[in-house]
Amino acid sequence: MPKTSSKPIDAEQIAEMADRGENIAGHFTGQFAVIRPAVQRVNVDFTAPMLNELDRAAEALNISRQAVIKTMLREALDRRYLAQRSR
Repeated sequence: MPKTSSKPIDAEQIAEMADRGENIAGHFTGQFAVIRPAVQRVNVDFTAPMLNELDRAAEALNISRQAVIKTMLREALDRRYLAQRSR
């Protein structure tokens, strides 16, 4: 493995070097840590009509029901946050 570079270089410069076909291995140590956000499971009750609606949305988007719920909830929370900031 090539020796790592001792001089810091920014990611854009490394990307440009890679685009030119240059060897960029020296800019990486090969050691990294995957940092995942803490996930906490929750149970949520939905009415049958709401579940049907979620399932139709999931099928139309070709994603899981859970992904639909998380995506829609994230969008709603973002809208709420933006609305509160604009007050």
